[in-house]
Amino acid sequence: MRRVRVDSVPVGAKLARTVFSSDGGVLLIQGVELKECYLELLSKRGINEIYIEDDLSEGIEVHDVVNENTRNEAVALVRDIMTGYSFSDAVDVEHVKAIVNRIVDELLANDDILYNLTEIKTVDDYTFKHSVSVCILSIITGIGMGFDTTQLRELGLGAILHDIGKLCIPREILKKPSQLTMEEFEEIKKHTILGYELLKKSGQLCLASSYIALGHHERYDGSGYPFRLKNEEIQIYARIAAVADVYDALTSDRVYRKKLKAHEVYEYITSLGIHHFDPAVVENFVRFVTVYPVGTGVLLNTRERAIVVRNNRKLPTRPLVRVVYDENMKRRTKEIDLSEDTSIFIVDTCEI
Repeated sequence: MRRVRVDSVPVGAKLARTVFSSDGGVLLIQGVELKECYLELLSKRGINEIYIEDDLSEGIEVHDVVNENTRNEAVALVRDIMTGYSFSDAVDVEHVKAIVNRIVDELLANDDILYNLTEIKTVDDYTFKHSVSVCILSIITGIGMGFDTTQLRELGLGAILHDIGKLCIPREILKKPSQLTMEEFEEIKKHTILGYELLKKSGQLCLASSYIALGHHERYDGSGYPFRLKNEEIQIYARIAAVADVYDALTSDRVYRKKLKAHEVYEYITSLGIHHFDPAVVENFVRFVTVYPVGTGVLLNTRERAIVVRNNRKLPTRPLVRVVYDENMKRRTKEIDLSEDTSIFIVDTCEI
């Protein structure tokens, strides 16, 4: 299978992964033949990318790090909390704890964790899916840093609820499609303190978990908010969630900007972001995140076009690729392990 933009999918292509609507229901089921009306439906729903199965990508498998049902249940739960404008029911917190525990257990049972950006987000469901992705990415980083199960559960619980304070921010500001005014941005920034107070008041999370809501916008160099804390003044769970939050935000479409490519965000996190984030957290984060996700189209320095087949953990920028078009866009098929052939390298991602 391979990931492609909906506007470039040929009519009759086979859908490789089920597409879910923003309310969690099945929109199109895996295996369906994509008619023109289906592609129009996807575009209207704000779904810009899907996975298809064709002869170019035959045998290429894309796997999520957690079970699809677990992720969907987590997204539905966050949606219920964030659209219910309420965080007073104890049952909600117990349910959140249960789903986070399941995510932790699934990740710990995974022998070779590699986060592959499998999730398809729309602008409308960004908030819900973002919270779950930040939870998963934070737990994965915590595993890399040697956290025990209790710490991972505390980290995951705080991470999945890191944006809970946005319940207290006016919807018209959160959903504004244009640039925020200074006054509106100051209002948005309040979600950190409001979220922390909400979680602490509930009495159902430990202080360390609750602190993630408060500290996930602090920056290692002191340039963040709300208190401009620096270095180890920022609690470790918040330092982890900060990286996960930025990574997922930048690799997602937003109402005011298009997403960046995974390798561009990887570059930002490891270079420019080194001033904003704890270097030890970044080191562990990037160990488990793919630079070029499996199923992505890439352009090689030879001008050939290829699809990423498998990642190389030791050399993340040099995966195994399947060349499908030569420099003249003539069809050809060969696989190259870029970790072995150093004369060939990826220059960009592209549509195939």
